Amino acid sequence: MKETTLCYIEQNHSYLLLHRIKKKEDENRGKWIGIGGKLEPGETPEDCLLREVREETGLTLTRYRYRGKIFFESDTYAAELMHLYQADAFVGELNPDCREGVLAWVKKEETASLPMWKGDRIFLDLLRTEEPFFRLSLRYRGEELVEAVLNGKPLPLG
Repeated sequence: MKETTLCYIEQNHSYLLLHRIKKKEDENRGKWIGIGGKLEPGETPEDCLLREVREETGLTLTRYRYRGKIFFESDTYAAELMHLYQADAFVGELNPDCREGVLAWVKKEETASLPMWKGDRIFLDLLRTEEPFFRLSLRYRGEELVEAVLNGKPLPLG
């Protein structure tokens, strides 16, 4: 199972998002996501978070919270354990030339209109409502979300 981190960096009621359009072979191609990536051997989730944010954005996080663990299961992609973070303080200058895609500050209320995974909308809502540390399991068939379970309880997918 691959292990990753993802962070939603906030500023002025906006999230720093990455529009994944640069890599041809990318399971997130065309989607808007937070900032993150795969853990390297011997790396902790926190180490990965800080490294990936610095590599992809040029920013160094100075305040962040570990918000949840998200398990992904799919008939198309490898199983994944993602460590989800939220940050609201950083230093440095945003590097506009990210190799993964295009970075943009997006107003929180505008994220609903962007192409993203349906499961991402669930955990963005959990961040918005200040859900305490959570465990979320998401099961996909292709790009269709077929099951979501929050802290052991199934969620409606309507």
